[in-house]
Amino acid sequence: MMLSFWITAMGAAGLYGQTRQSAVAGSVAVTSPSAAMSNDTDAIEKIVRNYLLKNPSVIREAMQALQAQEMKEKQERAANLMKELRNEIFFDPYSPVSGNASGDVSIVVFFDYNCGYCKQTLPQLQNISKKDPLVRIVYKEFPVLGPRSTFAAKAALAASRQGKFVEFHNALMTAKSTDEESIKSISKTLGIDYSKLQKDMADPQIEEQITRTQRLAESLDINGTPAYIIGDRIIPGAIDAESLTSILVAERQVLTKAAAKVASKER
Repeated sequence: MMLSFWITAMGAAGLYGQTRQSAVAGSVAVTSPSAAMSNDTDAIEKIVRNYLLKNPSVIREAMQALQAQEMKEKQERAANLMKELRNEIFFDPYSPVSGNASGDVSIVVFFDYNCGYCKQTLPQLQNISKKDPLVRIVYKEFPVLGPRSTFAAKAALAASRQGKFVEFHNALMTAKSTDEESIKSISKTLGIDYSKLQKDMADPQIEEQITRTQRLAESLDINGTPAYIIGDRIIPGAIDAESLTSILVAERQVLTKAAAKVASKER
């Protein structure tokens, strides 16, 4: 692949033409096009090989440039997708919300009830919600660890229909198991109608809600839990409370500048 890259680049610079002239100069013999091309290719490959052996750092520079270009393209695609999917990410009416429903900054969290890192980062989300009266947390049920995770996700969304999502979510995140007995026990403790919960869990709309979240995650290249979205930033993996707070501060600064820019245009 790299050799092809350099052959193309050098050929574009005129190396191919120069090599061909050298190969046929002073000769009046008639050769077939395929033979001439083979000779030219051999000559070019030899020159390229010698050049790269003498200048190996060029390969590293080319790879770094290629990686930088690919990263830039990936970020641009993600930014465009974030704009296109903004309503689905932040304002899907079927995604449970906690904290300040009208908050200025949203934390969107993709999670699985059987994900150890999701369980570990639960307290920091709870603390931020308590300390920051303007933060809004959007929950995306993203069961990636098997049938038991899907079962738990359906139960949580069903609990949301009884106005108990946050309590149920926190209890299930800290439970030792996410099996049916645990869910039944949590429901009883929280005063949830378990018969209704079971009925709602079987509702195709809840299945569709989970499927929509899975499609959204796939579109955003989110393939594990936990994952967060704040503003136009996708943060894969667990994040500590200090970093999360810093990102919230930075996002508010972005929003403030954007608001000031709009205000100046309206004057």
